Amino acid sequence: MKKLFLHIALFFSLVCFSQNEQLAQYYFDKGDFEKAKISFEELLKATPSNSQYFQKMIDCYQQLQQFDVAEKAIQARLDKYKQGILLVELGYNFQLQKNEASAKKYYDESIDRIKKNPTEVYSISNSFERKVLLEYALKSYQTAIIIDPKLNFNYQMAQLYGQLGNSEMMITTFLDEAFANPQNSIQIQNQLARFMVEEGDENFNEILRKSLITRAQKNQDVFWNQYLSWFYVQQKEFGKAFIQEKAVYKRNPESLSSIINLGQLAIEEDDSEAAKEILGFVLENTKDLKLLIQATSYLIEMKIDKAQQKDFAAINTELSNLLTEYGISPFTLSLQLIQAHFVTFNLKKPEEGKSIIMKALELQLSEYEAAQAKMELADILLFEEKFNQALLYYSQIEENLKNDVMAHEASLKAAKTSYFQGDFVWASKQFKELKSASTQLIANDALEYFLLISDNTVADSTQTALKQFSKGDYLLYQNRNLEAISQFQSILKSFKGQDIEAVTLLRLGQLYEKQGEYNLALSQYQNIIAQHSEGIYIDEALYFSAEMYNNKLQQPEKAKPLYEKIIFNHQDSIYFVDARKEYRLLRGDKNL
Repeated sequence: MKKLFLHIALFFSLVCFSQNEQLAQYYFDKGDFEKAKISFEELLKATPSNSQYFQKMIDCYQQLQQFDVAEKAIQARLDKYKQGILLVELGYNFQLQKNEASAKKYYDESIDRIKKNPTEVYSISNSFERKVLLEYALKSYQTAIIIDPKLNFNYQMAQLYGQLGNSEMMITTFLDEAFANPQNSIQIQNQLARFMVEEGDENFNEILRKSLITRAQKNQDVFWNQYLSWFYVQQKEFGKAFIQEKAVYKRNPESLSSIINLGQLAIEEDDSEAAKEILGFVLENTKDLKLLIQATSYLIEMKIDKAQQKDFAAINTELSNLLTEYGISPFTLSLQLIQAHFVTFNLKKPEEGKSIIMKALELQLSEYEAAQAKMELADILLFEEKFNQALLYYSQIEENLKNDVMAHEASLKAAKTSYFQGDFVWASKQFKELKSASTQLIANDALEYFLLISDNTVADSTQTALKQFSKGDYLLYQNRNLEAISQFQSILKSFKGQDIEAVTLLRLGQLYEKQGEYNLALSQYQNIIAQHSEGIYIDEALYFSAEMYNNKLQQPEKAKPLYEKIIFNHQDSIYFVDARKEYRLLRGDKNL
């Protein structure tokens, strides 16, 4: 019984202690430093060795400008615990009083402590960094390495060089670390990529490029070719990246997977010329059936994407010939799915498409491959307006591949199915959940539809215009583009000046652009810019117009002011980074 009471007493004391800590932090966060000070003093009395409570107490003294009290407390703790970090605290206490000489004295003493005991660098450098004393933090690491060369602080030092604006030393130090410890390469590349896209030193990309080229020339290690390939991919210069990947392959001809991946990236960024060259190289240099099918699938998809109706018969023949050549097996599933999609959405033969899928499902497929086939089957059923059957297959994929990217894609398609049916309440709920999907493309797509439904439900509780719009989107899904254009034009006439107008103009602009009718597309975007400048589609209208002037109509001078508007007025746009890059190119900047 005594033990039970003891445990109960200990439990309540811990609860009370935790509540006191939360209260102290609450006062501190609120800026009530007098109350926070008293609370942290009491907590420190109960646990004198707790460094966090001590630090918070000192912070309170300094916020209240009780520097003498803080100095005495720090000195007393230094005498007791002999920690070098407390010398930094003393120095900082003097710095807050603008006593630079005394501050420097204690900072230098803390550096001397590292000379005697290099392991103290961890706490001392961390303290300097927290106080944004970056030069001293850097000096801490440098001192420790001189005393004990086995220590490695390249990553931390590179970050500090970056914060101090020393791009050359940051790049040099990061690259030294990457080569010495390749397992850290991805982490380092993420840091470098952040500097490549952010505002700051406009010479950064050029310094990085030259540094990588110099190392590749001096060292001849494929590591630097791979790094250069990564660099050019960030710049979306896939042709240059391919040169580096070929150099890697010549010295290590065991795998073409990185070259295949590069081809896929080029496709995603619409660099069809580079993609054809890259995938053509794969076809010429492998007999591996899996790679052959992968490269062939990418190439035929590119052909379909750019095809006109007059090309359809030839493409269908090519698909049949490829499947005859490679055979019907799990290895050729991607080609089978491409054929099923093509005969359904391009040749308008959904029964033939379903037949291809049903035969594929009879093969010995993995769970993931079966899900791919079922996804295509659901897409075809949706094409046929068999909404409930399509939803059933999408639900199966969601259930069987929980938390997988394909499951999220199935969820998005299920939401779109509800949207096409006019069930906007359920669709909106699904889109809302998918806004936080880990895959950015899915999240962006979900957000677009969520805003579309939300905005047009507020503006029109009967959702009359939205129903007409979703019908147009469904025609687009079925690849009935001319009918979709007619539907969207009808919406513009019936709902002129209403909220649905801006997004309808956007859809029409994208449709006209896809058909190569650039002037018609531009007129839709210009209407958004002129009449809906405060709406959520303005950045898309500006960017799509700029891209058309720049890449399709070869009128860069007209593109330049449009990119500029995105840079200065729409920094939160998903097109901001690309707009800034294109603008700098047009402006003639050599260093991007």
